[in-house]
Amino acid sequence: MSERLKFIIIAITSGLVLAAFPAAAATLSGRALVVLDGATITLLASDRTQHKVRLLGVIAPEGRQPFGNQSRQNLSTLIQQKQVTIVWEKRDSSGRIMGKLLFSPDVCVSPACLQNADAGYEQIAGGFAWHDKRVSDVQAREDRDKYAVAETQARAAKRGLWSEPNPVPPWEWRRPKAKAKDGAKRSTQ
Repeated sequence: MSERLKFIIIAITSGLVLAAFPAAAATLSGRALVVLDGATITLLASDRTQHKVRLLGVIAPEGRQPFGNQSRQNLSTLIQQKQVTIVWEKRDSSGRIMGKLLFSPDVCVSPACLQNADAGYEQIAGGFAWHDKRVSDVQAREDRDKYAVAETQARAAKRGLWSEPNPVPPWEWRRPKAKAKDGAKRSTQ
């Protein structure tokens, strides 16, 4: 293959990858230092600063919730101590970077997957998380569609948390606890 043809192929591939991300997106690369839960990590950047990162479009079960530990463990298996890249453009209300986490998988059968595996997609497709549709204004349309299909397929195949008869999403699982705390406060007043 000629050098010119190689250059054209690389340019087209790079353009397709970049086109999948919003124009204002920034990137941050580093090592996945700690996996806090199935959708949150601590990243150690090359300048030795630590950043909390939340996977955009992903809601994982709480730690004490069914599949909470399995969700954290799956994400850990995928990325812990690996070099990763975060493509992001905003922070959440807690100051965490919200982004798409790309990594190089341990098993890769094609050169196209090197540094291109999407941890959020893998969490949802494996049944370890829900697709967070509330971030549709930030998430790239291609990712929104891909994550929605992954959740539908995981649900149909009863993978992971979908093997439960009625999996309770974290926002509902936390609700009774919040009401109980509020009731306890009122009774002591």
